[in-house]
Amino acid sequence: MTTAAGADPWAIPPLFAQLVDDTSLLQPRSVAPGVDAVVSRYLSARDGRYGGLVGQLVCPVSRLPSLVQELARSLTPRTVETAAPPDVDAIWLERVSEFVPEDVVAVVEPRRPAGIEPAEISAWLGAVRRVAEHGCAPKLRCGGPRASDVPSVAEVEEFLHVVVDTGRPFTALGLRQVVRSEHDDPRRHGILNLLLGVARALGGGDVREALESSDGAWLAKEIAGLSERAVKGVRGLLSRCGSDPEPVPADQLAGLGLLD
Repeated sequence: MTTAAGADPWAIPPLFAQLVDDTSLLQPRSVAPGVDAVVSRYLSARDGRYGGLVGQLVCPVSRLPSLVQELARSLTPRTVETAAPPDVDAIWLERVSEFVPEDVVAVVEPRRPAGIEPAEISAWLGAVRRVAEHGCAPKLRCGGPRASDVPSVAEVEEFLHVVVDTGRPFTALGLRQVVRSEHDDPRRHGILNLLLGVARALGGGDVREALESSDGAWLAKEIAGLSERAVKGVRGLLSRCGSDPEPVPADQLAGLGLLD
């Protein structure tokens, strides 16, 4: 959900406009900040210098009453998100769509298998394709409390090829940094890596190189060199991403010369 815009959207380059969601409330209650603190930080970030970077404030149903109480002034639902079984079919998707208003996007996450068996990965990608072809937005989980929540580079690459082929926008969750780190175990995917990976997938380029790079300067240079048409293509597919624990990595993007 989102509130009325308070910052000048032109202060942010189109590639990053309203890209990064605040997913703090999706963390386990034992470590998640309070709803009041999250709302205060979200509104402050939205109205701040880099407010145009701020996307939606994501809230699980279990914490919705507390959030509504905090956001009594203005609240507009934008998406309804749900997980899907690996064998998700048109009947299941149609039932979900029946409960989603026309002006709200249905975001569906086909659960990626914990194993690496080719048949399991193929089944997952097939589910992603069915979700997209049904008119829903697939979700790619890029991180979480378990190591298995982080997909491999190969899996992300295949996911991107599927969404490019279907032309359906997707969202990403669990991105913890702007640039892929060499020191994480497992290695976490970066926001810039994913953006450039989408651009490469759209242009028939080397997707894996973009996803594997931990060179922030190189990624920033490649990103800055994207044409206006390429930027529109990338954001036409990667509509939003969720970053944690820092929901708005504006300082890191500015440090790489991508924000003023």
